[in-house]
Amino acid sequence: MTTARQLHLGAFMRPVSIHTGAWRYPGAYPDANFNFGHLKRFAQKLEAGKFDAFFMADHLAVLNMPVEALKRSHTVTSFEPFTLLSALAGATERIGLVATASTTFDAPYHIARRFASLDHISGGRAGWNIVTTSNPDAALNFGLDAQVEHGERYDRAREFYDVVTGLWDSFADDAFIRDRDSGLYFDPDRMRRIDHKGEHLSVRGPLNIARPPQGWPVIVQAGASEPGRQLAAETAEVVFAAHGTLAAGQAFYADVKGRMEAIGRNPDHLKILPGVLTVVGDSVEEAREKRALLDSFVHYDSAIASLSIALGHDATGFDPDAPLPDIPETNHSKSGRERTIDLARRENLTVRQLAQRLGGYGGLAFVGTPKTIADEMEQWLVERGSDGFNVMFPYLPEGLDDFVDKVVPELQRRGLFRREYQGPTLRDHLGLPRPANRHFA
Repeated sequence: MTTARQLHLGAFMRPVSIHTGAWRYPGAYPDANFNFGHLKRFAQKLEAGKFDAFFMADHLAVLNMPVEALKRSHTVTSFEPFTLLSALAGATERIGLVATASTTFDAPYHIARRFASLDHISGGRAGWNIVTTSNPDAALNFGLDAQVEHGERYDRAREFYDVVTGLWDSFADDAFIRDRDSGLYFDPDRMRRIDHKGEHLSVRGPLNIARPPQGWPVIVQAGASEPGRQLAAETAEVVFAAHGTLAAGQAFYADVKGRMEAIGRNPDHLKILPGVLTVVGDSVEEAREKRALLDSFVHYDSAIASLSIALGHDATGFDPDAPLPDIPETNHSKSGRERTIDLARRENLTVRQLAQRLGGYGGLAFVGTPKTIADEMEQWLVERGSDGFNVMFPYLPEGLDDFVDKVVPELQRRGLFRREYQGPTLRDHLGLPRPANRHFA
């Protein structure tokens, strides 16, 4: 295969491995998810591998699963994203730094200020992963008795985006003249309030920080439901997708990019990066043995909890050795529920088999040699299933080192991935334009 396009690679680093059994794997760092020294080393290794971005997911609840499962989870403690990424900004020079922040449980002024600060501190490397927070347990930590309805969350998210980006445009790029002779620090004619009054939000502005180096930090989104796809088409510059097959990836890719064209956005200004677990071996058989060993560390308590979360429905009372029963819709993530049900039906899995699959990691996985993994990544790129991948490592540090030291050189040898960064900002890495200021030419 040949293509003029190149892969974009993000690293999914919170948790440092999506796999439930990762912390138990021989040689893995059990505290990797909450040890700054380790996380700094991981970020520097990823930067040496020329990754586009270090992506930090987040959640806003601990009691989101039964305690019997929770006590086995390496995600129970983790750093607050902005604190960690601000620290990593000082320990790295080029790699992008993407943080998750909720539009349901935070205020747009706070979000705009934090991301603008991170973008300034890092020299233009920040990205905002917009989430609406589907976990109902999070609502209980923010004064609510139940989760906000799915459609309302997305309506608020769309308005939230408009407010935050408007706040980032509060000052023209040349507003801060700092003229010692006249004593004029900034030109007030180059400042604007947004005076927003909408259905969900009321914000006057302006933001009390200069416009970010990137204009706006890169906008990232991960929803795959109908409202999520539309939000991505209208606002996103990166989508972290979740598809288990190339055909599903191609359908999503065509749908979202088609929606962009329909509203006048350039489809090249959005990069679709499916999440993929990579297990590298010197042979395919060795890689499969590593995956099997990794999966063996998943306890059934964790597995059934993962299934419950994916379904948005308590699965602990299901017959483990029977097929998955019919599951009613809930107010949780709709796309996650549908993927789980489709997997169970497609492979005729029992509840136990489905839970064990999800308990480790049930999504897209490339398990093989550097060559076979590069083959699969190249196929997805060439056949328009993705623009790259959000790579998930099976255990740390070995799983990350294997990818950077073995797979990245193979991708570079094929001309599919950069050998050097072409610019200092995350927008440079992704080939994205700098947004114009809506208030100033």
